[in-house]
Amino acid sequence: MNPKILIIGACGQIGTELTQKLRKLYGTENVIASDIRKLNTDVVNSGPFEVVNALDFNQIEHLVEVHQITDVYLMAALLSATAEKNPAFAWDLNMNSLFHVLNLAKAKKIQKIFWPSSIAVFGPTTPKENTPQYTVMEPSTVYGISKQAGERWCEYYHNIYGVDVRSIRYPGLISWSTPPGGGTTDYAVDIFYKAIADKKYECFLSSETKMPMMYMDDAIDATINIMKAPVEEIKIHSSYNLAAMSFTPTEIAAEIKKHIPEFEITYNPDFRQKIADSWPASIDDSSAREDWNWNHKFDLESMTKDMIEHLS
Repeated sequence: MNPKILIIGACGQIGTELTQKLRKLYGTENVIASDIRKLNTDVVNSGPFEVVNALDFNQIEHLVEVHQITDVYLMAALLSATAEKNPAFAWDLNMNSLFHVLNLAKAKKIQKIFWPSSIAVFGPTTPKENTPQYTVMEPSTVYGISKQAGERWCEYYHNIYGVDVRSIRYPGLISWSTPPGGGTTDYAVDIFYKAIADKKYECFLSSETKMPMMYMDDAIDATINIMKAPVEEIKIHSSYNLAAMSFTPTEIAAEIKKHIPEFEITYNPDFRQKIADSWPASIDDSSAREDWNWNHKFDLESMTKDMIEHLS
């Protein structure tokens, strides 16, 4: 029996590629994409699509009933840099959309939830290198606060109501298929677009700002694999640490120069520097590797090569 899947926020950076991969895996008709507006994109045109406001419980419940949904992937969120500009709306969207889906699972209307967390749950007091699964979490951004609170609610709904909710803490994600979406790690996407188009890039972070990153292919694999894992393998019901590589703007620029020798980078840190400084430099994700066999495929070198090939 294939699951019947609803993806909320399917037109975003992760949702776009997740939708395509899930449709290949489970059949186009079994994966309902949804977002707040209907754009002329592959996600909208390649299979079932519904307009839905993630803040409207009745709309979500209606879709779940009409399409007999078993699994919900809740990808709608306001990301770190964008959330700082509109804290009240970020909190509302990031928290209440989660409650709607958790409550549908509590009422046994859906069987399984995927909800993404983020390295933003960590803060300036968290150990920077090899950040452990369990550690000090004092996030200093609206996005991080909402994700940290969301983790606690996921765990609570699992412990109290038996809800099957699965989550991973995404590092910075790099993709060639969708432009940056307002995150602090987005420089690592934008730099490729500018390198190919202009041969130069002004970075909004300082040259030695090291952050955990992951190629989108790996992030999609992790998302699907945690949802496919047998229920007994999922031992953490807040959110799993996830890692692939860590690098600085200097290091990614050097890798790009191997392919585009005339590429130049300059630095002009803005408000996002403070956000980046509050996050880990590297992540210990041994729990995910042990519990459900997580393994990444891309490092900085292979990712850079793939990005430039696709964008060129």
